[in-house]
Amino acid sequence: MDSDVRLLTEPFDPAALLTAFTAGVPEAGGVVTFLGQVRAGEGVELLELRHYDPLTLPAMRELAGRVRGRWDLDGLLIVHRSGQIAPGAPIVLVAAAARHRRDAFAAADFAMDHLKSESWFWKREKRNGEWHWIEPRGQDFEDIARWG
Repeated sequence: MDSDVRLLTEPFDPAALLTAFTAGVPEAGGVVTFLGQVRAGEGVELLELRHYDPLTLPAMRELAGRVRGRWDLDGLLIVHRSGQIAPGAPIVLVAAAARHRRDAFAAADFAMDHLKSESWFWKREKRNGEWHWIEPRGQDFEDIARWG
């Protein structure tokens, strides 16, 4: 299976995507997934993700190529939302399938660290009726630095 990389403006069903993905990689001994969703609480009403269209999807595909070049995978799925997203709704889904679990775990972890830190998205939250931009955290840069 090739990499499946999608940039969506509409909600997605993680369970349906994962079911289809795993059906396409029956030889994999392990599938590792990460699902990111909008945090509820602290007055959060909406999360908005903006991006530069000519750059974002090609950069996500390039990331998938780097992941596939680094680990022996049977399949890779990267799905990311943009637009306004309500608390509890999925933002990102990464699934890595491999014959051996360590490749799948490392590939999913690497992909998420790079999606988060080399972000091609601008994020803001609407809290208590006001919009606030979200800046990268120090931890995000530490996470990506560990990959060399």
